[in-house]
Amino acid sequence: MMEEKSLHIVIVGHVDHGKSTLVGRLFYDTGSLPPEKLDEIKKASTLQGKDVEFAFMMDNLEEERKRGITIDIAHTFFSTEKRRYVIIDAPGHKEFLKNMISGVSQAEAAILLVDISQGIREQTLRHCYILGLLGVRQVAVLVNKMDLAGYSEEAFRSIENEISSVLGRLNISPAYVIPISAIKGENVAKKTENLSWYQGPTVLQALDSFRALKVEEKGLRFPVQDMYDLDGGEIAVGRVEAGVLRKGQDVFILPGKAAARVLEIRKFLEDGLTEAQATECIGIRVEGDGLKRGDIIVDAVTSTITDSVRANIFWMVDKDYKLGVPLTFKCATQEVKGRIEKIYRRFDPASVEIVENDASTIKPAEVAEVEIRLDRPVAVDSFSDIPETGRFVLEHAGYPVAGGIII
Repeated sequence: MMEEKSLHIVIVGHVDHGKSTLVGRLFYDTGSLPPEKLDEIKKASTLQGKDVEFAFMMDNLEEERKRGITIDIAHTFFSTEKRRYVIIDAPGHKEFLKNMISGVSQAEAAILLVDISQGIREQTLRHCYILGLLGVRQVAVLVNKMDLAGYSEEAFRSIENEISSVLGRLNISPAYVIPISAIKGENVAKKTENLSWYQGPTVLQALDSFRALKVEEKGLRFPVQDMYDLDGGEIAVGRVEAGVLRKGQDVFILPGKAAARVLEIRKFLEDGLTEAQATECIGIRVEGDGLKRGDIIVDAVTSTITDSVRANIFWMVDKDYKLGVPLTFKCATQEVKGRIEKIYRRFDPASVEIVENDASTIKPAEVAEVEIRLDRPVAVDSFSDIPETGRFVLEHAGYPVAGGIII
């Protein structure tokens, strides 16, 4: 039976290491392309004097997206018997991080692609670092183009040791390191004689072993987006980010920890609701008053309530940050003024090297581990536990300047 929830994966790797070819192969091997699309790609490949050109498959889909043509597989990329998979596009490290932190997508697992003939390159290191920064712990490393290395086990083991060492320094232990040839489909969906010395799973078997983040099984998190006066009473509207919210439930309003009770749940064109699940947008009426935008409704006070947040941030603008410059911290619907009080260390993501400890500035495109001091307390969680209340954006003068995750 197929799981209801899709697993969001990000595929990262240095340019030319075969990402488009791999994604095209995943489409093809799982039968996830509509027949007419496959025919179109086969014809185009034949015109170029090639067999099915998997990289062309991705280029073709990208062109359709740019022209605003909607196709199903732009969102649900491929399926196995176990579940659907959604691929998060990662064009480059800056864009990847911005997308991840702004909440456009949520990666629960990652594929890191390495070309056996080129080895670990600058972008490989950047992507490794960002996976660590974002707390992505389910990682499969695919060593691609094994056909160009004569399917050498010795060459594979050398890369395997090197990438495991790099990831280890970032507290990531890859679940699998798999030798593949994406262009030939070897070890992607099926095993091959050429790689008979490898005893582990195929790419699809590895992905099927990963666990989806089930926010519905976490504690309740309902950030209040806005307040409306309807039928003479106040209605709080927002999105259930984790857990389940039930009519009659005793809850707490954070960060102040006031106790309340849910009297009514409302949803457009639906009456008599008794509960709302994670990801549902609803309105609720609670006992008492005083609710406001930025409050977080929970079923138990397990969030951290603090005016000092330790986090990893990625500085996204072309101007340096100097310690103490005022910023606005935005997490879920919470918005509080503050400043970075301490820069424990700053890193260059390209080299995964510490540039400076106990720093006073953060430079463009750098990652930093910081302490953020806020003017009043907020309710937050660790990013790995509840992503929506564990990631944030920093703004200066009304513009986003950094994104980060709470550690």
